[in-house]
Amino acid sequence: MSTDFQTAREELGRRLRALRTECPHGSLTGTALSASLGWAQSKVSKLENGRQTPTAEDLRAWADATGHPGAFDELHGRLKGFESHIRSWRRQLSSGHRPVQETWNEVTEAARVLHVWDSFAVNGLLQTPDYARHVFERYATLQKSPRDTEDAVRARMDRQRWLYQPGRRLNLLMWESALRAQVCPPEVLAGQMDRLLGIVGMDTVRLGIVPVHAALRLPPANAFWVVGEQLVITEDWHAELWLDGADTVALYRRVWETLRASAVFDAEAQHVIVRARRAIAP
Repeated sequence: MSTDFQTAREELGRRLRALRTECPHGSLTGTALSASLGWAQSKVSKLENGRQTPTAEDLRAWADATGHPGAFDELHGRLKGFESHIRSWRRQLSSGHRPVQETWNEVTEAARVLHVWDSFAVNGLLQTPDYARHVFERYATLQKSPRDTEDAVRARMDRQRWLYQPGRRLNLLMWESALRAQVCPPEVLAGQMDRLLGIVGMDTVRLGIVPVHAALRLPPANAFWVVGEQLVITEDWHAELWLDGADTVALYRRVWETLRASAVFDAEAQHVIVRARRAIAP
């Protein structure tokens, strides 16, 4: 099944093919174009058939090589249009984790209310520096990205100032399994649980835990953020998805409310955290 992203990429590929075949000096073959650019011929084929996402540099080179330098702005506009929704980790992490964290800081700072579901790890707004450090290291290894761990940790900790600003509200639901996921040494995880215990009852945070034994109306599925009422951010292994359609935002809010029905709060939430804390190996 084709997605909006894939459809847009295929349309861009057709536009690239048209530029190649309508070259002012005569139609270029794919082989001739790839040779002039120093690319593998397979790259030209993949770009034209929507099987590979071009970079801005690819588009600039294509426009120049096909004799259509003025087409770059149009091509780049198409690219930005669909990449604004699908943000690949390969591209985002090309300079390390800190720039990604700084983008998140900007998004968070602009919001008054957040509705968040976390199913696999403790939310970044509540992480301790040691916990965050291990999470960044794990992802840097997976994505083979530059290691700027300490800068990334500082940026994430800077975001937590949001929690102490009047008028802000973090409505956070967490799957109990996220409390137990040992993505860090036991002593670091224990410190993270202590941090969460101190969060319960905080004025700007409403923390709910969905126990593993709770009856669920939906499977836990992926984590996501609903930022205000305008934007949803979720992620998969290959990319982060930024979704701003009104129907989509409303859907994620319904998901959040459905999961909330299975959550416990206040003293009951503390009890679940304490239970997870006690299960940590010494």
